[in-house]
Amino acid sequence: MFRPLSPLPTAWRSLLHAFVIQARRIPGRIAMRDSTGAKLTYSETLMRAAALSRVFARELGEEEYVGLMLPPMVPSAVANLALGLLGKVAVNLNYTTNQAMVDSAVEQCGIRKVITSARVLEKCHIRPKVDLVMLEDVPAKVRTTDKMFAAFTGKLAPMALLERLMPGLGTRKLDDLATVIFTSGSTGDPKGVMLTHRNILSNVHQVEEQIHLDDQEVILGILPFFHSFGYTIGLWTGLVLGKTVVYHFNPLDARTIGKLCDEHDVTLVAGTPSFTRMYLKSCSPQQFHALKHLLLGAEKLKDETYREIKEILKIEPMQGYGTTELSPVVAVNVPAPAKLPDGRTIYANRPGTVGLPVPGTAVKTVDPESGADLPPGATGLICVKGPQVMPGYLNKPEATAKVLIDGWYSTGDLGFVDQDGFLTITDRISRFSKIAGEMVPHVGVETAIMAAAGVDEHAVAVTAIPDPKHGERLCVLYTNLNATPDEIHRRLVAAGVPRLWIPSVRDFVSIEEVPITGTGKIDLRALRELAVRQPVA
Repeated sequence: MFRPLSPLPTAWRSLLHAFVIQARRIPGRIAMRDSTGAKLTYSETLMRAAALSRVFARELGEEEYVGLMLPPMVPSAVANLALGLLGKVAVNLNYTTNQAMVDSAVEQCGIRKVITSARVLEKCHIRPKVDLVMLEDVPAKVRTTDKMFAAFTGKLAPMALLERLMPGLGTRKLDDLATVIFTSGSTGDPKGVMLTHRNILSNVHQVEEQIHLDDQEVILGILPFFHSFGYTIGLWTGLVLGKTVVYHFNPLDARTIGKLCDEHDVTLVAGTPSFTRMYLKSCSPQQFHALKHLLLGAEKLKDETYREIKEILKIEPMQGYGTTELSPVVAVNVPAPAKLPDGRTIYANRPGTVGLPVPGTAVKTVDPESGADLPPGATGLICVKGPQVMPGYLNKPEATAKVLIDGWYSTGDLGFVDQDGFLTITDRISRFSKIAGEMVPHVGVETAIMAAAGVDEHAVAVTAIPDPKHGERLCVLYTNLNATPDEIHRRLVAAGVPRLWIPSVRDFVSIEEVPITGTGKIDLRALRELAVRQPVA
């Protein structure tokens, strides 16, 4: 069911306009802080970004696309702002992937300069093959005139003058490109998703209308800026809406995260169910005493995890759904009443679904083969339309045309929309194998094997490998089965699992760990490569 979105505030002419408005409205409020102790008010953030933009102007010259390879901390947030004030397109590079993926992103954008730090290069062992601007060297390059400019623009200059002094304020409009975020490459080469100022501001506005954030909201920023959720929620939602963001560079560092949530009264945490279970095991519930919003995505929220969170934290987790191409939020559960277009008021949190689409978003399912629209409740390929839909992939018109048809984005995910408008995700179309003419879902096979083995997520992953007779066949990569493959095979047969869903015993492969991307998802490309490379039993 489509729910309309109220118009964007007229003052939101770009992401930078929206931020500067908040910096002038609430100059003394804390805008951002991080685990090193760094802390900036809104006024200080604007001044720091203004000064840094002057240094970057000298260092970067006329470059339009500028890479950043930095973790989510105060300096990297300010660096993104500084590039925005210059009118440049900031491209946050995935430092958790490999050299080839970074090289591809750099080449596709024509990036010739990347802002990074010695510490990042040392830890990630990736070095972009372009000129590097080291963040550690910046303080020595800040001139007295830069500081004077920052003080004037941060506190005194009217907006009209700021627009003349800062290209990003004077020339950038809603439909101009704000960033390029690269897909993980988990199913192929990474594609550059172009997101405009309108895309991101609309998604911020949609999230606000769905969740209704408090004025003094404190957001935990642990997802990297090369991740669309980390970029939109972790960076811009706070700055556009006047909230405080607390950054930490490692989402797996549960003890530090618990400490930050406790010390700074964090009210909103966004992550994955796996991350949350880690926090529950390593942190005291008291450390999350201020938590009101727990947004979970990227993987299915299992019933037992849902119950565990409710029991320990005394709040209802909000499972949601999004993709990079959609800026990224499409739908999210909210433990509160929601009024539907037909006049009914319902409870907007429905476990097992990913919630109601955010306002201004239309969702439908279509037949994967014919593309014909399907009725409510019918499982099909999920398509989304709304102001958060990307304009396309960078320099890839053919790839764009495959997924964007008449304004509808084809997500590649399978699911259905029920009579009340709640969206349920059942699988990803790329995670199917066609065996003997039947589509076999990898996730369904994984679920059956985990149930037979009595193991949890990330202990088993299913992919497909080439087969000379049938085109492809299922392969199970596992870290722990609590039984032999022969025994698991017998249990699957006894449980009545469809024959085509049961992999051959020879195609069970023991591995040290299931490959995961830097954003917590199974790396499907690495998984398939590992399966092809590994000898089978």
